[in-house]
Amino acid sequence: MSPWSWRARGWLVAASMGAGAMAAASVPPAAFGVADRQAVLLVHAEGAQVYECKAGADGAPAWSFREPIATLISAGRTVGRHYAGPTWALDDGGAVTGKLLASAPGATPADVPLLKLAVAEHRGAGALAGASLVLRLDTRGGVLSGPCGAPGDLRAQPYSADYMFLR
Repeated sequence: MSPWSWRARGWLVAASMGAGAMAAASVPPAAFGVADRQAVLLVHAEGAQVYECKAGADGAPAWSFREPIATLISAGRTVGRHYAGPTWALDDGGAVTGKLLASAPGATPADVPLLKLAVAEHRGAGALAGASLVLRLDTRGGVLSGPCGAPGDLRAQPYSADYMFLR
């Protein structure tokens, strides 16, 4: 399926959710190999990537990714949250936890990578019940750079992304 077909499919999913222009940029990289998959849900996330200062391999303090914390948004309203696991939980009672399958670079060095994750666990029912893959797309921000002070220090780096759930 061509990228245009994905874009058209994304617009249909977004329109059914009232998500508007978000879907235009939410086209999965061809390397993810998901062109034959059906989109179940597309949401926008606004939040932070949380990092912890830990001793690196050389013993010097360095930032290490700890967890995401984000609000999931559709049609301008909160529909769920994204947190460690990684887990996506919707207000309809359903949730999925993912396991990394592949990644691709974000648009800039400041953007966290695009991700393809297998759904490793389902909880509850709802919109995510049929999902088998999660894609993190159109990322903005989230990469933390610079020195960290003392082990145990935490820092949140703002980010946004679109999450596409596929059958």
